[in-house]
Amino acid sequence: MVPIVYTFIFSFNDSLKSNITWRGFTLDKWLNVCAVQNGAVCQAFGNSLIIGLAATLIATTLGTMIAIALVRYRFRFRSSTSLLLFLPMATPEVVLGAGLAAQFLSLGVPKDMLTIILAHTMFCISFVVVTVKARVAGLDPALEEAGRDLYGSPGQVFARITFPLLLPGILAAALLSFALSFDDFIITNFNSGAVTTFPKYIYISASRGIPAEANVIASAVFILALVIVVTAQVSAAARAKRQARLG
Repeated sequence: MVPIVYTFIFSFNDSLKSNITWRGFTLDKWLNVCAVQNGAVCQAFGNSLIIGLAATLIATTLGTMIAIALVRYRFRFRSSTSLLLFLPMATPEVVLGAGLAAQFLSLGVPKDMLTIILAHTMFCISFVVVTVKARVAGLDPALEEAGRDLYGSPGQVFARITFPLLLPGILAAALLSFALSFDDFIITNFNSGAVTTFPKYIYISASRGIPAEANVIASAVFILALVIVVTAQVSAAARAKRQARLG
């Protein structure tokens, strides 16, 4: 927790170019977070948000469909597909990044935000499949059979029974994918070209001193994540208590 506390405290530092030495307390960095380097830190943060959201949406959609197919259906090369999906999780990121960069170069694809989204989607799918697959395997088939017995169409059964039961696993997979995408540096650095993401901006700035505005954004992201986790835990506890009282 020490680095997190350090980052939060030094987001209030009245620093100049470098944010290593404490110079005094100020709220100016929080009030003018985009003022440094013509808004470069905010632009990098915005790029990371766009890439993370796009990669999460694509990876979660494809990964959920793949997870359902792997659990519910029997088809040729099913075992091989499962093995291939686990490979990105076991392969070092530097190998993935270099391999993707070589592929984009051989295909003549210019490196920009699109190549970053494709790269992030590629390694996020594996985590989505693993997370959602466990949820699908834990579903009670009798619930869906009951829906079909009540003359529900396949679409209605999926929309009203299967999908709500899978939703906690899908949301967990989406949050994991976004965190992995937002935080990634190695694969991004190989495939970003001139596009700067927030982790890349931090790495580049480290040589000359990370500005306090970067600490502000990092602290805000941490606080937001903490609020989401606490809210989810409190809501789950309240819901469990309410169900226990009704039971």
